[in-house]
Amino acid sequence: MATVAPFKGFIPKADMAEKVAALPYDVMSTKEAKEMAKGNPHSFLHVEKSEIVFPDDFDGHSEPVYQKASENLEKMIADGVFIQSAEPCFYIYKQVMGKVAQTGLVAGYSVEEYDKQIVKKHELTRKDKEDDRVNNVDKCNANTGLVFLTYPHQKQIDELVAKITSRKPYIDYVAVDKIVHTLWIVEDKSEIEKFVKLFEGLKYLYIADGHHRSAAASRVCAMRKARNQNHSGKEGYNFCLAVIFPDNQLNCMDYNRVLKDMNGLTPETLLAKLREKFIVNEIKVKDANDAKPQKRREMAMYLDNKWYKMCIKDEFVSKDPVKSLDVSILQDNVLAPFFDIKDPRTDKRIDFVGGIRGMDGLVKRCHEDCKVAFALFATGIDQLMAIADAGEIMPPKSTWFEPKLRSGMIVKSLD
Repeated sequence: MATVAPFKGFIPKADMAEKVAALPYDVMSTKEAKEMAKGNPHSFLHVEKSEIVFPDDFDGHSEPVYQKASENLEKMIADGVFIQSAEPCFYIYKQVMGKVAQTGLVAGYSVEEYDKQIVKKHELTRKDKEDDRVNNVDKCNANTGLVFLTYPHQKQIDELVAKITSRKPYIDYVAVDKIVHTLWIVEDKSEIEKFVKLFEGLKYLYIADGHHRSAAASRVCAMRKARNQNHSGKEGYNFCLAVIFPDNQLNCMDYNRVLKDMNGLTPETLLAKLREKFIVNEIKVKDANDAKPQKRREMAMYLDNKWYKMCIKDEFVSKDPVKSLDVSILQDNVLAPFFDIKDPRTDKRIDFVGGIRGMDGLVKRCHEDCKVAFALFATGIDQLMAIADAGEIMPPKSTWFEPKLRSGMIVKSLD
């Protein structure tokens, strides 16, 4: 059973939403965030990435930074930039990026169910990144960002969402990157009850993105529970803010690799080594996008100003759900044995390029600071769920979801 809970959300005034909403804190550097928030005191980056108001050499994980985040959120509420719903509600959040559209339920999900793995994860988290979100959320007394959840699509949920989204939305704007963001408020008690019942029929929810936010919510809940002698289980800290999208609407893009050196290999030596396990052929392309892999186990390599198609030979494909991922095939059969990259999380010689930057982004990096690039076919949602169901962990940088959720579209108090 998956528990979803309505809540009294803080949402920006409709005419302020475009100024408030911001890309999530973890897809940009502090320098980039400063530039994005420049001249806009209402940007939610002042809450999620509050180090932007401090000097460049200031410790971005120190107490004054989190205190500033809290002060900024309180000021935005006091100034009427955010307005709180009078009663517990659900919300519907829709994003449209070109031909891609995803519409999900904004709700609180049970932290206890996350701890019990009813809300399933597929990534490891880093303690330092968890600590950062714990401090931000605890000091702000609010879930400041959205966790991205998914579930096996259900006709009845789709129908209820379609009914609500046929109405006039509360927020509807086109961001500078041309992505459309639309928000509906679900106030009708019968519709709220129906959502609760329909989600109770789901066995699991799955984290698509937001593992550090989820882990932080669990830690904050445990901290507050220990401090609260009258803990009832109904407090806001028992539920974490999320948008829950059906699996058939998600747009998971490729997450590609670029290497900064050849580990002493010549192009000829590398090609010879690759052909031991891969079928490798040079391909002629008019445009870099012509080299984009079209199916699982097919990869593209950009080396010495040439594109190559690589297909792993069948006898080297594992039946293990993790090892059979394209990212694992590349790591286990190429990056580790030939480039001595044992831990891609920490090795400084590897970098990762999200599919949103296109195949041209790989060529650009190879002409700037890298020697070879590998393009992969996108990981499937079915693979993500299978790995989560098996209790396994994906390799780092296995998924890249677009469009990105906007922080500040809605905030949930921990009270």
